[in-house]
Amino acid sequence: MPPRTAGPSLQQQRSGGQEGVTSDGRILFAVPWHDRVILGTTDTPTEKIDIEPRPLEEEIAFILDKASQYLEHPPTRTDVLSVFAGLRPLVRSGEGSSTAALSRDHTILVSDSGLVSVAGGKWTTYRKMTEDTIDHAQLVALLEHRACVTQKLRIHGCTGTPTAGISPMDVYGSDAEGIRAIGRDRPDLAQPLSDRLPYTGAEVVWAARYEMARSVEDVLARRTRALLLDARASIDIAPRVAELMAGELGRDAAWAAESVDSYVQLARGYLIDDNMVPERRCAGTGGYAPWNP
Repeated sequence: MPPRTAGPSLQQQRSGGQEGVTSDGRILFAVPWHDRVILGTTDTPTEKIDIEPRPLEEEIAFILDKASQYLEHPPTRTDVLSVFAGLRPLVRSGEGSSTAALSRDHTILVSDSGLVSVAGGKWTTYRKMTEDTIDHAQLVALLEHRACVTQKLRIHGCTGTPTAGISPMDVYGSDAEGIRAIGRDRPDLAQPLSDRLPYTGAEVVWAARYEMARSVEDVLARRTRALLLDARASIDIAPRVAELMAGELGRDAAWAAESVDSYVQLARGYLIDDNMVPERRCAGTGGYAPWNP
């Protein structure tokens, strides 16, 4: 039974990165991120597995209420720019039913047939999860042990020197100059697409040319973080993003319109007043699940 975790994105105020303990013993985070503050998280058992999990009204209310006890300016619903949820894969040991008490660490399992599996874990430890899995596979298959090299492996875009993290372009590392070059060739693409988001047309073109972006959703949800930073602003710029992508990919106006419609349908679920669903109890879980008539 995976727990759902929800977290809204707010305009940044003086936070500096905080955490507090809620009345039920959970940790509440307020993390600065791209000039926003991410608040979270909840831990709600659910029996329903959705491709796009939606936060429940009670989860949003819980986070805002608890955050108001720690932030200088208590946040309200009108401060929320985007709200999102996800599902955690947790490994249960024994008969415990509380997902909050389950470990977030990963577990390596070896079956009688020698199949090596990894379960649990989280995105931030994916490299360590892979290392442990390969180490176990070497033992099971009696292979020569080879030391892992990924802990200090430089990934694409590494410049070798830490960035200050002040400029929105810092996240691109060594690719930043290529994006700036696009903006120099076409000055109109060097301008922000929205006064509420830091992204430019040059970044859209770069994503289509060099990052395999093939839809508006690819650009606004995965190549940039527009959807998570300000869902409504991302909806506003979706037509321009589709226009730029159509030019790069050789697509027509019908494709652009369809891509925008598909993205808007997705992004509405990240608006705090457009995505809430009625609540119903999950039998036997003590938690909530989305209503699905």
